[in-house]
Amino acid sequence: MFTGIITDVGELRRVDDTAETRMEIGTSYDLQSVEMGASICNSGVCLTVVEKGLDWFAVEVSQETLSKTTLGGWTVGTRINLERALKVGDELGGHIVSGHVDGVGRLVSVNSVGESVCMTFAAPIELARFIAAKGSVTIDGVSLTVNEVEGNRFTVNIIPHTQDVTTLGNLVPNDTVNLEIDMLARYVARLRETEA
Repeated sequence: MFTGIITDVGELRRVDDTAETRMEIGTSYDLQSVEMGASICNSGVCLTVVEKGLDWFAVEVSQETLSKTTLGGWTVGTRINLERALKVGDELGGHIVSGHVDGVGRLVSVNSVGESVCMTFAAPIELARFIAAKGSVTIDGVSLTVNEVEGNRFTVNIIPHTQDVTTLGNLVPNDTVNLEIDMLARYVARLRETEA
């Protein structure tokens, strides 16, 4: 489990897809404190550390993950929002995030609002019903509050701090992002289905 509070922005250093796709990600984490087999959230995708060096770790990515997330389009140099797994007793600054991407969204527009920016995203139709105004959503691993929802489009405000310490500040219209809906919304919807 994660919180959606990004603690490092890494960079894709190497991709090897001769067998299972293997990615090496550069990071400023103290990797001595990262165990083999640990989970790290990579722009919203929970992946397992299979090897590590002084300033990098490697993960293996399944074809399913490549086809259902933005990872299939990553190239060397791609910047990646990173978060280590939540430990009991850690501050829950965002919301509960599983690292299981529900779908790929698309940035529609970016508008300045003072020093912040208001971003409008289009979600896949099947996910739109789970996104609610003032609810939570995870975009590329970042926990955010939804401002408004209209159809399958929703807006979020990105404050200057978030622009600086995540990859969201570099997004431009038509960029794709990993979306994870709020886990509570999923369970409430399922409960309503079983009661109907």
